[in-house]
Amino acid sequence: MADSAALKVGYYGSTCPSAETIVKNAVNRAVCENPGVAAGLIRMHFHDCFVRGCDASVLLDSTPGRPSEKENVANNPSLRGFDVIDDAKAQIEAQCPQTVSCADILAFAARDGVTALGGADYSVPAGRRDGPVSLGDEPSRHLPSPFFNATQLRDSFALKGLTLAEMVTLSGAHSVGLSHCSSFSTRLYSFNATHPQDPSMDPDFARELKKKCPDSTRGNDAPLVPLDGLTPNRLDNKYYVGLKNGRGVLSSDQSLMSSSLTAKMVRNKARRGEAWGKKFAEAMVKMGSIDVLTGSSGEIRKNCRFVN
Repeated sequence: MADSAALKVGYYGSTCPSAETIVKNAVNRAVCENPGVAAGLIRMHFHDCFVRGCDASVLLDSTPGRPSEKENVANNPSLRGFDVIDDAKAQIEAQCPQTVSCADILAFAARDGVTALGGADYSVPAGRRDGPVSLGDEPSRHLPSPFFNATQLRDSFALKGLTLAEMVTLSGAHSVGLSHCSSFSTRLYSFNATHPQDPSMDPDFARELKKKCPDSTRGNDAPLVPLDGLTPNRLDNKYYVGLKNGRGVLSSDQSLMSSSLTAKMVRNKARRGEAWGKKFAEAMVKMGSIDVLTGSSGEIRKNCRFVN
């Protein structure tokens, strides 16, 4: 059963009133040690919701002979923040056993990651239940690739019920976070037969990236660079300013400025940071309702890494 209408703000008000505070404190403790964890939690929520809906399937560990979503190249080793979810879940279970789903904890944690990085605070409707299945090959089929163009991104988000405007708005999550050089090295080296590097990239920016990402770097051993070099630990609209100036790291990001579908939206968001922040919060709430399990569907896991 997928019923986003069954989600409501303050869902645990009587059954576990401290749940959201426990999650927020766990997130804030982790972000104090490493601000990058906040970006990781936002990304994890996105990677969960786009595969099987927001059912915490991304949190399940593999079982013998059956790799989980965690093992997919889109998630391993780059997805981070699992320990924050475990910390919050353990504290909540001690107070309210088998009451708060891992899917809701992840949605709360993503919101708390947004606010920890200076983004807008917003209320998270809850009532999700946890799914029992996690398959290692599914993220590759459902998650948008860093090599997609704007049209492919539009279509990928549309399959999940999200509009073109919401896709551009949610792409602003790349105002924080890191990328392996291997996710964009083709833009720097051997772009195509006529261009040694991607002509949509600012030449000075390309030179900076080449210093950090030698042509020999490959795979998950490649160095990491911030997706937004202007304010890498602040969730703001500087990501769009970077795209306007040809300083998007991933080709999928820069395509939002290159495409007539989305270029005007990018320019608007580069100008109006506060308006983008409000729209981002609204889009996160909508994304958090994709194909949720409610009512008697799914379960409330005791441990987010394992089905009961």
